[in-house]
Amino acid sequence: MAKIKLTKTELKAQTDALKRFQRFLPMLQLKKQQLQSEIAGIAAKAEAVGAKERAARAELSAWVGLFATDENLVAGLVQVKRVNTGSANIAGVAIPTFESIETAVKDIDLWATPAWVDDAVKATTGILALQCERAVYEEQKRLVTIELQTTSQRVNLFEKVKIPECKEAIRLIKIALGDEQTSAVTRGKIAKGRTPKEDAE
Repeated sequence: MAKIKLTKTELKAQTDALKRFQRFLPMLQLKKQQLQSEIAGIAAKAEAVGAKERAARAELSAWVGLFATDENLVAGLVQVKRVNTGSANIAGVAIPTFESIETAVKDIDLWATPAWVDDAVKATTGILALQCERAVYEEQKRLVTIELQTTSQRVNLFEKVKIPECKEAIRLIKIALGDEQTSAVTRGKIAKGRTPKEDAE
């Protein structure tokens, strides 16, 4: 704890600081709980998208034998050009939200390729969209987790450092001011007790 002045002005400053910390602490604790809840929600959404992606891949496994017939045809068949995102706010944290993807499909000769290629493009695009959506959820989680760490540090700072320091400073200042007041009263009594004869001496 930094050195404090044992004065009434310092007592008021420490009392005001204590009130401020005690007022902000519940808000920080509430924010911490909200962030923890949001992280759990984001993780659940990411897992749900991951489950959809796994299911889509399982359905796609039926195509694997067809893909093997012409690997050059399916290699790089669909590529993500752009991920379109929006933005939202969670407890003061700006996060991206998934909207859609833009893809580029490899030029293919529709007359020279099998009919299943169109279905393969659609299935692959769906899987890529799910991968991108999951990536956006992972980014949301990362950003909210950073804010949670910062908020947790502030809660700990207030609970374990600032509030106890203020309370201790107030206690020490009150003791010092009480001692000073007692000394002043004692000096006053001594001064009153002196006789005019003693003053003359």
